[in-house]
Amino acid sequence: MAATVGETRASTESGAMTHREILEALTGLIAALFTALLSSTIVATALPTIIGELHGTQTQYAWIITSALLATAASTPIWGKLADLFNKKMLVQTSIIIFVVGSVIAGAAHNVPLLLGARVIQGIGMGGLTALVVAIIGTIIPPRDRGRYSGYMGAAMAVSMSGGPILGGVIVDTVGWRWCFYVCVPLAVIALFLLQRTLHVETVKKDNVSIDWLGATLLTAGVSVLLIWVSFAGQDDYYAWFSTQSFYFVAGGLALLGLMMFVETKVKDPILPLKIITERTTALAIVASVAVGVGLFGATTFLTQYFQTARGFDPTAAGMLTIPMVAGMLIASVGSGLLITKFGKWKPFIVSGAVLLVIGFGLLSTIDHATSLWVIGVFIAIVGLGTGMLMQNIVLAVQNTVKAEDIGAASSIVAFFRTFGGAIGVSVLGSILATRVKTLTTESVSTLPPEQQAVAGKSLMDGLDLGKMPDFVAQIVRFAYGDATGRIFLVAGFVAIVTLIAVIFIPNRPLRTTIDIVEPEAADVNLEKSVSH
Repeated sequence: MAATVGETRASTESGAMTHREILEALTGLIAALFTALLSSTIVATALPTIIGELHGTQTQYAWIITSALLATAASTPIWGKLADLFNKKMLVQTSIIIFVVGSVIAGAAHNVPLLLGARVIQGIGMGGLTALVVAIIGTIIPPRDRGRYSGYMGAAMAVSMSGGPILGGVIVDTVGWRWCFYVCVPLAVIALFLLQRTLHVETVKKDNVSIDWLGATLLTAGVSVLLIWVSFAGQDDYYAWFSTQSFYFVAGGLALLGLMMFVETKVKDPILPLKIITERTTALAIVASVAVGVGLFGATTFLTQYFQTARGFDPTAAGMLTIPMVAGMLIASVGSGLLITKFGKWKPFIVSGAVLLVIGFGLLSTIDHATSLWVIGVFIAIVGLGTGMLMQNIVLAVQNTVKAEDIGAASSIVAFFRTFGGAIGVSVLGSILATRVKTLTTESVSTLPPEQQAVAGKSLMDGLDLGKMPDFVAQIVRFAYGDATGRIFLVAGFVAIVTLIAVIFIPNRPLRTTIDIVEPEAADVNLEKSVSH
């Protein structure tokens, strides 16, 4: 069948692309997603060094991650709506450029506030890649065949997540942490070139285009207020969890979100379409995705800090110690994708993934500053296996229930809530960790002689640069971080139970073999054709 540049090429009677054409289209998409994820995982390993050099705090440590995740979450639904209205190829390329601009600014930052602003810009670009890559896959591949290609994407994600910490450690130990941001620039150029050469999708132009900017603004504002509250509540220098200030933050955040929901019922094209998010499968997938985000981003963010701060490893070694988790993600993502495509059964994998997530986080809640590294490796490998089975397959379940015209919005909604959960997770778990570390540190310092207490108090006020602390103070901090880390994984374990409950109740619908939903009459005709062949 003839095809023109810029159009989706058909190769069968149903208009589906061939395996080779799909792989060509995926090349640039995976390269773009790989670039963004690689940069993010590099940064996670470099954070202890960055915070030490810029004289940051534990709260700022968490917000360097949270700011990017929040921007990603807030922009993902907008990109998803744009994907249903404009040329997806142009949008992907635009998101890459935005991400690169943020990376360059972040690399040049000389203080934490500027770095946070740059991370927001990066997050906006990542929001585009998160929404658009999944949306494009959903528009060119039927759900029954999508498992295999989602597995390929999951493999690329796993490689970037495994290579990122190691590469980040090497970069920090050699040329400095700023190159953790600069390194993505040449990779982004390669991704742009591949997209230009390999991605050819049909441009569907619609009249009367409208984007719900007010809803997006209210959503971002409401979430931001609640995250700011969580970040500082319970700290002596700010306010208690149950206080007048906390009441104002919570009331303000909920009021903004309530107003956003009201706006969504009135606008023509809502940023969070109620008809989609209230559908049972999507609603349960949203709950599961929030919980997955809390566990996944929380685990990856604080594991590298545990290995460096609590165990004393350099960034390179800390990156290598996270490989078991990413290896588990790689095996589970690719393996489950191939098996789903072969047998057409998806629910056993997401339920099994949720069970593994509960077990993994439960085991990690027992670690302290002296736990064997082999034991930790087994625990995080279990978390990786669970995450690999869940992430892409939850999206697959949602895409299987919506029309082709809604795939962009539905996919971006699930991605949004997963990233939103990540922002919540990093912020909440970071707050819990900071509070617990301060408690343990204070208890240990109180047992020191008076003269050492004075030295310790001054050292602890100067930030988290352990290299500048006296040895006895650094040891107190290391033990405190090691013993406090188990607490945050205990919380993540309870959140994983929510994931398990949600996926159990997702309807087990067979995967359709067409890109769009086929009406019963048409389905009968297709069935007769397949039988006759």
